[in-house]
Amino acid sequence: MSETTLHSDQLVGQLVAVLFTAGEAIERRAIQQALGITPQQLSRVIGSAREQGLPGLIIQEHEDTLRLVTAPETAFVVRRFLQTGQAARLSPAALEALAVIAYSQPATRAQVQEARGVNSDGAIETLLQHGLIVEVGRAEGPGRPALFQTTPECLSLLGISSLAELPSLTGEPAEAPREPLRLPTNGG
Repeated sequence: MSETTLHSDQLVGQLVAVLFTAGEAIERRAIQQALGITPQQLSRVIGSAREQGLPGLIIQEHEDTLRLVTAPETAFVVRRFLQTGQAARLSPAALEALAVIAYSQPATRAQVQEARGVNSDGAIETLLQHGLIVEVGRAEGPGRPALFQTTPECLSLLGISSLAELPSLTGEPAEAPREPLRLPTNGG
């Protein structure tokens, strides 16, 4: 094993240890500082971790953060173990609203209602209560309606590590991955 491979393996282990210990999403900058590496090196380490595979786990990227989460193929076992009741099924209306928000985020209630053709207030409230979407600011225009976006927990439940993994709406593979969405930093 070459020294470069050994160093890369050590960095993967360190990255996984930091993410595991944190137990929540961590900004890339904080991880780079902890590991003493550049943004490019961090990207390579994440790639190496994905290539090696983390049995039962995945590294989830959301905006400018990373988080260690349960892999989709093992989520049911963890859910059963924890017996949290979080496995409650979403109604078709809530799933439709979630799809509209996921593909067009940030989205307003009016945009969700227009896409679905029916009032979506109840579906949006359900998604907010389950922590699958969050209000991320206000749109410009009359009434300054709330803007909603999916959460990292939503990505985990969908079994994806980033929005770029959402299936194409046309049914064809996407030509280029979508850019991650950025939350407003000024709270509005």
